[in-house]
Amino acid sequence: MTQQVKNRIELSPDRCSARVPQSLMNSSRTEFGSRGVPPVQLHPNLEQRLPEDLQGHVFIIGPVGFEDTPYGKGTPIFNGDGMVYRIDFNQPGEAHLKTEIARTPCFYADLATRTRQKYAKYRFRNWGHMRFSIPLGLRNPVNTAFLPMKFPHEQSDRLLITYDAGRPYEIDPKTLEVKTPVGTNQEWRGITPSFLNQPFPVVLSTAHPAFDAYTGEMFTVNYGRAVANLLSTVPFIDSVNNLPQAIKEFLAPLANAIINHESVQQILGTGLKFTQDVFKISAELSQGLFKTLTGVEDFTYLIRWDGEGGFERWKLVLPNGSPVKIEQSIHQIGVTQDFVVLIDTAFKVGADQILNNPLPDLERTETALRVLLTRPQLSDSNVYIVRRDQLRLGQRPACSNAEETVTVIPLVLPLESIHFAVDYDNPDRKITLYIAHNCATDVSEFVRGYDISAYHPPDSLPSHLDGMLAIGQMDVNRMGRYVIDGDRGAVLDSKVVHNNNYTFGVGLFTYREILSSGKAAKKIEDIYAHSWGFWEELMPQFIFDLYKNYKYRLMSLEQIRKLPHEDKPVYLFRLHTETMEFADHYQFPKGYMMSSPQFVPRKNGTDSPTDGYIVCSVNTPKGDEIWIFDAEKLFKGPVCQLSYPGFNFGYTIHTTWLPEIDSRIADYHISVRPDYEELVKQQPQDVQDMFEQDIYPHFEQ
Repeated sequence: MTQQVKNRIELSPDRCSARVPQSLMNSSRTEFGSRGVPPVQLHPNLEQRLPEDLQGHVFIIGPVGFEDTPYGKGTPIFNGDGMVYRIDFNQPGEAHLKTEIARTPCFYADLATRTRQKYAKYRFRNWGHMRFSIPLGLRNPVNTAFLPMKFPHEQSDRLLITYDAGRPYEIDPKTLEVKTPVGTNQEWRGITPSFLNQPFPVVLSTAHPAFDAYTGEMFTVNYGRAVANLLSTVPFIDSVNNLPQAIKEFLAPLANAIINHESVQQILGTGLKFTQDVFKISAELSQGLFKTLTGVEDFTYLIRWDGEGGFERWKLVLPNGSPVKIEQSIHQIGVTQDFVVLIDTAFKVGADQILNNPLPDLERTETALRVLLTRPQLSDSNVYIVRRDQLRLGQRPACSNAEETVTVIPLVLPLESIHFAVDYDNPDRKITLYIAHNCATDVSEFVRGYDISAYHPPDSLPSHLDGMLAIGQMDVNRMGRYVIDGDRGAVLDSKVVHNNNYTFGVGLFTYREILSSGKAAKKIEDIYAHSWGFWEELMPQFIFDLYKNYKYRLMSLEQIRKLPHEDKPVYLFRLHTETMEFADHYQFPKGYMMSSPQFVPRKNGTDSPTDGYIVCSVNTPKGDEIWIFDAEKLFKGPVCQLSYPGFNFGYTIHTTWLPEIDSRIADYHISVRPDYEELVKQQPQDVQDMFEQDIYPHFEQ
């Protein structure tokens, strides 16, 4: 008996206050300037000219789907091969585009399992935000962010591309080709149970490592979550023994149908039956038993790297000696002169993300599974401060041997966050922290084919938006500034501001990072950020229900229900950090979406934090464009809008800017064959053959 729900009425366009642009859900895999395709010159709109004092090179990154599962089409848009876009402004009055897909070893493994029949049983498949093969492990699409690094002993910038669940990779800034991972497989600790023996183990890190341009040190993290910690994200797991017997009797057949489904049997093997006893067992399993069975425990390491040698690594512990336990993710870290700052960020990595689209052909079962597995993001931010003077030089503990520990200074800030920034200067050891608070805005959730509109039930959300972020904000977002005693973790001063229009769904932000001298700025004076605005088509009833009881609510549920009758488009705004006042803004036309803002200093300009341009990606009802704003005059609108036929980027994520680019000449290099040798020799012969024939040759030319 099928469980698909057919003939559902889709939300009509004329019932929506604004339509999500179609271009947002289409992304091209064309690589301009690579693989036989020439680079292209972007064209300004009619009667526009590119500013003559726009300089350097803007890098943008984003997912472009996979060849077997196009961008969107039900797969979360964050799940896709990373495409690097570079826009060159080094020729006055011209903008040239080059693009390249990040090709890592797992990229070629994915290609081989998809195109060669003898490897078909190892094929990678999309599981929510992740692409996974049970025998081989996790794809690392490196599709999220950049980290430029200019070490004191080198003349040119090096560039990393990153992902939250994998090692960062270094690319050549000129060719954009992947050159080497950062750290060997042996230097990273995975969370995959050891008995799975996967050659591509799951490694949790941060999409935003930090670089100290004054000391020439890169900082990142490597953390893991015990299975019990992961299961704690399931709302019902702690109280499952208290369920009434009637509910257990109802859920057991449902769970039995799930666990015997073909997709689940791929993981668990055949013949396993799910009974009411499983509820009792799952509630009674202890952390120690999970550790014994899987070899996975809670751990968080801070890593320091000099760009040349091996990692220095310290295990982070709380003042009571217990390990720092990450409950969601560490999407970003920050570095000041004397401290490293980590935040447990509001991008959930839990059972609901690992299993958030497992049974696409069993709609009612998957709907029930989603309700059982999904909890709201944490509404507070757990902050961990590390004193850099505790990171003693010359101690490089081996990854599997005795470990150096460092005690963090913990504190909790009200309101959740995904992105933040810190001043490098910390006078009197006071940290100044700037946070975009994504209040009741859950970017880990995405639109499903069975989602019902929160505003027009029982109509379903438009099918072409399947996989898009479910950014139905359930409260106004906020911008915060905090001054913190770094040694005590005490908040000395704080100011949190909001605007019902500008901060309704704060997305990404940028600020001036490089002064005219080429040195890194030590203080953030102005922040440029964008908001998503309100999109009726991206508010599922599920998200409304998930966040209706948000504890820090400013906008009432009655106001949320009336949003379709208000005009809340996308905004680009400037926040002056000293006064925490909104100093400038631009309101985008209805039906336009923007992302990926990047500050570019004006050529031959001053060190003013507003003397430059903001370059960003914009999805319009007619197609994708690059917009350029004068950073001092956002209110005047874009000074130039660039496009090119076939330049379709969909939803882009983070950016960076370099004043000049050179071919990579660094000596640091991790060779693929020796890096995977120990992992591969434990695999079946056909997997070993795949590495020899379909992976190693791409890196040994």
